[in-house]
Amino acid sequence: MKFFSTRDHFRIVTASQAIAQGLSDEGGLFVPESFPQVDVEALCQLDYPELAAAVVSEYLTDYSKDFLAEAARTTYGEAFGGKAGHLAPVEGDTYALELWHGPTCAFKDYALQLMPKLLVEAKKNLSRTEKTLILVATSGDTGKAALDGYHDIPGVEIAVFYPTGGTSEIQRLQMATQEGANVAVYAVRGNFDDAQTGVKKVFGDKAIAARLAERNIRLSSANSINWGRLVPQIVYYFAAYAQLLKAGKITFGDKVDFCVPTGNFGDILAGYYAKQMGLPVGKLVCASNQNNVLTDFLSTGTYTAKREFYKTTSPSMDILVSSNLERLLYHVTGSDAEVAGLMKSLNETGRYTVRPETLKAIQESFDCGWSSEEQVAGEIRARYEKDGYLCDTHTAVAFHVAAQKKRDGVAMVVLSTASPFKFPRSVLEALGHTAPENDFEAMQALEEATGRTAPASLAVLRQKAERFSTVIDPAQIAEVFRAEIWNSFSARAGEASARRLNTSAGMRKI
Repeated sequence: MKFFSTRDHFRIVTASQAIAQGLSDEGGLFVPESFPQVDVEALCQLDYPELAAAVVSEYLTDYSKDFLAEAARTTYGEAFGGKAGHLAPVEGDTYALELWHGPTCAFKDYALQLMPKLLVEAKKNLSRTEKTLILVATSGDTGKAALDGYHDIPGVEIAVFYPTGGTSEIQRLQMATQEGANVAVYAVRGNFDDAQTGVKKVFGDKAIAARLAERNIRLSSANSINWGRLVPQIVYYFAAYAQLLKAGKITFGDKVDFCVPTGNFGDILAGYYAKQMGLPVGKLVCASNQNNVLTDFLSTGTYTAKREFYKTTSPSMDILVSSNLERLLYHVTGSDAEVAGLMKSLNETGRYTVRPETLKAIQESFDCGWSSEEQVAGEIRARYEKDGYLCDTHTAVAFHVAAQKKRDGVAMVVLSTASPFKFPRSVLEALGHTAPENDFEAMQALEEATGRTAPASLAVLRQKAERFSTVIDPAQIAEVFRAEIWNSFSARAGEASARRLNTSAGMRKI
């Protein structure tokens, strides 16, 4: 399987190259040359690690199948507590695909626990010996999941940038307390888009790239712009369908709708790939919070990023520039030149409009809706009081939209993307309780109010010391990169080289 850029289809790379590089040189995103067709019925008989290896191997054809099988087995075992891709009944034929049973309690774990293994193997496949410096912009969950996945991975350094005041306190502490000698975390004044723009500027700086190359260092990304982030997320759509089959809730071939809370359009795009591979997906319903730029686009065909930005109780969706939408535009239009033009317009004017036939093609697979803050709170309370189901704010966005878009006789799977204990104050208040100002006190109060137990990985944060507290302006990201990140990474790279030389010298003496 070859991959090429959404903005220049002559830039052709292997899967290993796409994962190691992350972003195409001219700013485009790598997409597969085709959609592999699979035996869905056979895949539905596999357990989650087997399913993951089978699906991922359809795209990562330059990786050995033995490697992918072992990587999937070690990724989706103990760390997910036996609940990888767990589907929970909620009401009637509406279900929750609980994607938060991993180590950081968010769906990002599915990709970011596997992705480091894919990166290391990609470098082996390419016979590359360079050091990899990963830069990540995050609205909350990606940052911790990436830090957890990549910490202390040999030959890798990772720096994460998140919007100050734009995450829950639990999300912030997950990043600020991260252990590992190869990690760095910075708060950025502004919103996620400000952080993401600053990071993209570093990727596009040819002078920085040249200096890195001189020192045998390459940049990469753990954001969903990297194909290695996207491909593992395809798997759990198959897993949800398989569980419905095994439970006798559907017959093979029946369509299933999925409602996905999304900001950067990566998680729902994975569902589109699953559909193109042959999975009987009906509608992919894009659920937005008050930052409803995707709802407007999917309804009108005009994308407008220059609009009022809202800080909401679902901060991981507080995004106005949805990077992965670019991939969908390429698949629908089939034109790199058209996509490049649209992205140029977005960069220069903050908006673009697709052709009517493009919008029509998109609407064949996608529907959309959004939830206000009041509706989110109401949905959390309604789900708990009616069904005994406790959900976080992002999942509540999706439940509210799913109820509007539910089709008679068609099963609806809502992607539950984070533990409710990551946002304890918001969830507690939605249930009608006064929430303490302190998130850990709120977490305890939520346990007492619901009889549920907070994940141990969240509760333990209270005892961890904060390691990172630097706050910078978006314009300083490149400056910070050149000063602190560059110097520390180069120093550690030098130390590692010295250790190797000393070891080699010692071996020669023996």
